Amino acid sequence: MSTSNNTSTGSSTEQYDVIVVGGGMVGASFACSLAKLSKNSKQLKIAVVEAAPTPTWSKQNYDLIDHDLRVSAITRASECFLRNIGVWDRIQQRRISPFREMHVWDSTGNGVIHFDSAQIGEANMGHIVENSVILLSILDRLNEFDNVDYISPVKVSTINIDDEQVSMTLADGQCLHANLLVGADGSHSWVREQANIKVKGWDYQQKALVATVKTSINHNETAWQRFLPDGPLAFLPLSDGFCSIVWSATTQRAEQLLALDDEQFISELESTFDRRLGSIDFVSTRAAYPLKLQYATSYVSSRLALIGDAAHTVHPLAGQGVNLGFMDAATLSEVLGKTIDNTKSGYSDIGAYAVLRKYERWRKSDNLATLAVMDVFKKLFGNNLPFVRWIRNAGLTMTHKTEPVKNIIMRHTMGLTGDLPTLAKPVYLSGSAIQEKHVSGVA
Repeated sequence: MSTSNNTSTGSSTEQYDVIVVGGGMVGASFACSLAKLSKNSKQLKIAVVEAAPTPTWSKQNYDLIDHDLRVSAITRASECFLRNIGVWDRIQQRRISPFREMHVWDSTGNGVIHFDSAQIGEANMGHIVENSVILLSILDRLNEFDNVDYISPVKVSTINIDDEQVSMTLADGQCLHANLLVGADGSHSWVREQANIKVKGWDYQQKALVATVKTSINHNETAWQRFLPDGPLAFLPLSDGFCSIVWSATTQRAEQLLALDDEQFISELESTFDRRLGSIDFVSTRAAYPLKLQYATSYVSSRLALIGDAAHTVHPLAGQGVNLGFMDAATLSEVLGKTIDNTKSGYSDIGAYAVLRKYERWRKSDNLATLAVMDVFKKLFGNNLPFVRWIRNAGLTMTHKTEPVKNIIMRHTMGLTGDLPTLAKPVYLSGSAIQEKHVSGVA
């Protein structure tokens, strides 16, 4: 990967096969998965355009670095995807924590449910990984490809899409052309806006407060979540006994919590969490971000595809946000690979609408179903009517006692079921060597 630090005021013109706008976790991982595809026996030429400066700190040892406030609960399917594109080992070399169990309970009743990966013969339910660890590991891998240009920091000034190609002008004067544009530029996607793709959804009038804490009782590689009338409070296990908290509350409540000093906040947090992990001995700085449900009415148009938060934004109560984005990336890569390989399809052009619609059909229904389920859960556990409280507490307890149902839920949330793209399926291990399944279109 060549990295361009855009300080020049001159202009140049570059031709690519694919331009990815947005070099975050989803956009960069998609570029990794795409970089190995071949077209007419040649590698695709890819540009990743990112507005933020390129991260440069990439030491393997994170011991002296404070934990990132933003973390992701990586499912087994996402782990497979990251492993298959050569990223997972780099993540493990930095900082990572598995979670093997999960305890969930309702603050307004006696409803509880306990998940244990051992019940379905799995080593863990997933991993909690800091977002900075994931991104740096992906960029390390991307740096190994000589057919990828990572252009940062620079914003896109104009985009023009016609029947033949995508033309793009960057703020520094560079002109880029490609057969396909992929928007991975987040929930406020500028690419989506320029393409006149509408979004639907609503603001939850909530914020998620995030922080890192150290508790007197070790988390024991277990994720904890308590449902409150205002929203869930989760303790997610990190390395060295730390936990990442994600506390979803009304905007007013979140702002009140942010305004407390550390001692006051710790007291409030211990009380709200029932001191399940004892006293809280350390709390980091805190931050909060607004919560909403949002989805693009279309994921694709001619020569354009949206992935990740540019296509959908979900409530974080089940930690599915970045996992949906990784599945978008893996699916779009597979569709493009099959298109390149399948000369009988009649669609050798990877930017053709008929090709991109295959990606949309594959991913949109699954994503919308996940968004709908998360929205129902949010509304169900945020309702304090007595009858609704009884229903949800009874439902939690019944599910906990019904092992087959609980195991189905566990496998689904871990990403072990469903119509997964090939890159999200497990690799086969033979001794110390990893034997990857054949992926159509991947060298």
